[in-house]
Amino acid sequence: MRAMRRKDRQVTDPERIRAVIAACDCCRLGLCEDGRAYIVPLDFGFAERDGRYTLYFHSAKEGRKIDLIRERGWASFEMDAGHEVISDESACEYTARFQCVMGGGPMTLLETAEEKRAGLAAIMAHVSGEERTWDFPEAMLERPQVIRLEAEELTCKIHL
Repeated sequence: MRAMRRKDRQVTDPERIRAVIAACDCCRLGLCEDGRAYIVPLDFGFAERDGRYTLYFHSAKEGRKIDLIRERGWASFEMDAGHEVISDESACEYTARFQCVMGGGPMTLLETAEEKRAGLAAIMAHVSGEERTWDFPEAMLERPQVIRLEAEELTCKIHL
């Protein structure tokens, strides 16, 4: 992955990265179709282990996004939070506060009930803000496609 130009805004502290991810309510998944970007905003969940992030998404089992995941097996992602425009007398001095995480990695369409439960539990924990045991009956696990992205690349940037 290309080095970040603004090193003064780069975040490498694992706790701060986790806090930024937790503050984001949407993850934009970037896929490639015929040399063009296809970007999809999605609810997501995440898990972190030893500084490595796994992102989870849910979807219908068919459609453009699923076709591209099957074809490419890789996606980029971007999530952001904390937006605030900072005004100034001069147009050139306007700026914005923000926090973002970007990266990419291999995508897997989950098949087993155990994998799907883990992914859906991560999504529910993130979107609800509740760490608890969620019940996912077998019949319910048949309906959605649960998708896993193993972030092999990840950068975090904060401008406050």
